[in-house]
Amino acid sequence: MNEQITRREALDKLVDIITPEDSTKNQENIQGETFKNESSSNLEDPTTKHPKPPFNKQFQPFPGLAAKMDPVPDHGEESYVGSGRLTGRKALVTGGDSGIGRAAVIAFAREGADVAINYLPDEESDAREVIDLIKKAGRKAVAIPGDIRDEAFCQRLVSEAVSQLGGLDILVNNAGHQKSNQSILDISTEDFDRTMKTNLYAPFWIIKAALPHLKPGSSIIGLSSVQAYDPSADLYDYAQTKAATTSYVKSLAKQLGPKGIRVNGVAPGPVWTALEVSGGQTQEKLVEFGGDTPLGRPGQPAELASIFVQFADNTGSFATGQIYGSAGGSGQP
Repeated sequence: MNEQITRREALDKLVDIITPEDSTKNQENIQGETFKNESSSNLEDPTTKHPKPPFNKQFQPFPGLAAKMDPVPDHGEESYVGSGRLTGRKALVTGGDSGIGRAAVIAFAREGADVAINYLPDEESDAREVIDLIKKAGRKAVAIPGDIRDEAFCQRLVSEAVSQLGGLDILVNNAGHQKSNQSILDISTEDFDRTMKTNLYAPFWIIKAALPHLKPGSSIIGLSSVQAYDPSADLYDYAQTKAATTSYVKSLAKQLGPKGIRVNGVAPGPVWTALEVSGGQTQEKLVEFGGDTPLGRPGQPAELASIFVQFADNTGSFATGQIYGSAGGSGQP
């Protein structure tokens, strides 16, 4: 009995000390301070997060190497942290040695996927870095160099990827060719053919070869561009291919949707990649590259990586036929 009274008296005193108003205020203060601390620690100003122009003039023979760029692009090598979203998946990424393709590869591997990358033989040094990054993530890495302008090679590419990965359920048609020409009169038939075969024929051949291996839940991702909606005067042929990419994504999504295979696209704006320093931009434009976006700078490949993960992940299962724009606020549809 005395013990019960003692407990009751102690409780009454505690209630007198902490009134409901005080309790509410204390809770509000704690929540407010927590929100303040989280907000201040998590926020990043996108206008100052990455390098801004002016950039140094620089030129590399096609196809160019990311490692020789100034500044070197950020593909997420130090920043991307996975959480197992793609555990056990098997991906093939064309142009996976550098640029946006490299960022997607790093993200896929760190999310638990095994990855095969395609690249041109001249890009071997960049590709070796990517292979090492995949292995460091604890995933299987497959390197398949070759020119995707050749239909027979595209068929071998898919066959080898499937064989070495043990299947295929993510296909990213990222590789592309871009060359600035001030006039249509400057574009030879050979130049035009290279752009069309790299950007349009190759995805056509690769998708055809991959389709028999893709099961329900698989994902195909194409690389469109802001050029599909707001083409530059000096990218006449390249812009056409990106408009066509947008169209094939939407058409194929309707065709493959009933089979449970999703098809989506990513439409970047100006992104700092080897494509730009190997003929994709004039030297004059390169100096101010990305400076006309609302964010005042070009994007870095790492900033697009999570888009590819979302399109490949099961949580994005209702997204098909979509084009995700990431252009720093410029030229969106």
